[in-house]
Amino acid sequence: MAEAKWYVVHTYSGYENKVKANIEKTIENNKHLAEQILEVRVPLQDVIEMKNGARKTVQKKMFPGYVLLNMEMNDDTWYVVRNTRGVTGFVGPGSKPVPLTEAEMKPLGIKTENVSIDFAEGDSISVVAGIWKDTIGVVQKLDYSKQTATINVELFGRETPVEISFAEVRKL
Repeated sequence: MAEAKWYVVHTYSGYENKVKANIEKTIENNKHLAEQILEVRVPLQDVIEMKNGARKTVQKKMFPGYVLLNMEMNDDTWYVVRNTRGVTGFVGPGSKPVPLTEAEMKPLGIKTENVSIDFAEGDSISVVAGIWKDTIGVVQKLDYSKQTATINVELFGRETPVEISFAEVRKL
């Protein structure tokens, strides 16, 4: 298996979220693609706008017209992404997609280094930082590309799944 890298796809302006949804739906329908296309991202940033004298924080797209993909590049994944409605092509010379470098990914907040963890699905963990600090939960899912663990916490008398960063938890 090839190593997954981050690639940039050019889309019609305003179609970024639609392209993301279409690619994710295709991945959902074709299970073998889930192991090859790991993440689809539309980078957002918080912008403070002044409207009628009031400050309002709004999320805006960092790169309008572009979507980032963490995927293994092969003929199947290239074909699926390239033929997704709203995609005009990969960013790169000619028709050859070029992966992002470490330096290009750093300002986007995309971490490439893998954190080694001492827990697995089904283990009980304690949250040691963040909003869920001092919460104990059982790991339901691990996402190494986002470096998060999904745990169930009790909220209003119900089990609710919560995504927590690897850095905020430790094994019990």
